[in-house]
Amino acid sequence: MKQRIKTRFTEFFNVSHPIMLAPMDQISGGNLAAAVSRAGGLGMIGGGYGNREWLKTVFSETHDESVGVGFITWSLMRQPELVDFSLDQKPVAFMVSFGDSEIPVAAAKARNIPTIWQIQTLDMAKQALDAGVDVLVVQGQEAGGHGMSRGLISLLPAVRDLAGKDQIIVAAGGIADGRGLAGALSLGADGVMPGTRFWASKEANGSDAAKAQLVKARGDDTLRSKVFDIARGVDWPWHFTGRVVANQFSNQWHNNIDELQRDVETEQQRYLTSQMDDFNIRVVIGGECLDNIHSIDSAETIINNMVDEAANILERMVNYLVP
Repeated sequence: MKQRIKTRFTEFFNVSHPIMLAPMDQISGGNLAAAVSRAGGLGMIGGGYGNREWLKTVFSETHDESVGVGFITWSLMRQPELVDFSLDQKPVAFMVSFGDSEIPVAAAKARNIPTIWQIQTLDMAKQALDAGVDVLVVQGQEAGGHGMSRGLISLLPAVRDLAGKDQIIVAAGGIADGRGLAGALSLGADGVMPGTRFWASKEANGSDAAKAQLVKARGDDTLRSKVFDIARGVDWPWHFTGRVVANQFSNQWHNNIDELQRDVETEQQRYLTSQMDDFNIRVVIGGECLDNIHSIDSAETIINNMVDEAANILERMVNYLVP
């Protein structure tokens, strides 16, 4: 598909479209990252909590397509050797999220690998800017998975004001179609980073049953909660919650966190011994954009549709102006 939108993001990464794959843990594997890059976006491998053997496998799946990689910082820094290992794979971008990231950002910059830092507050944005990060990802609370409490529509322009006109900024949270892309550009972004929409793709890792749940569910079915971190035994910093599709397990415990922690061993065992596709218990991570996801499509189709819709909206915007 020919380029229809040019931004600082497309020029910096030399890509056709201002769309970046969210590096979703385990979901954004080599096949999906490569498909996004082939379609003209920026594909990102989801390094997540950090697993060397998994990373080695998924980098090989890209078949030398240009892709980046992203990590959950607080977990990455418990095994800092993965920073050099990942940079040795020569990613076109290195992304960090959820924690103090000056050390891995400096390591990537020393190798002239573009750096991306996802933030959820203005203080976090200042921290990332002080570290000299190349790209800021501004994540709103609408996003699936871990995040914080601020909405994208107010946080994004505030970060733009803080960062200045030349900083490359990417928007994340609740974006699944061209309307979200056009809206993000109008709020000050140079591109978008969809996650949930790309999970509902043919190339994404994850079972067909989980993807079907994404198509079936709606934004009203989601909530931000700590339940599944506790159930999985993952010690996330307490100020980050995860947006998930509510189910029987979360309905039982969401408002009873103290009781869940008192009975944590039993409930962790119940969760971990359940069937992978038992979505009465198992978590399906999804954002508020679920209302706008109606099918499982290829990454190329998702990108083409998003860009065409956004470009058409931007072309029509001139009609609002009084001559």
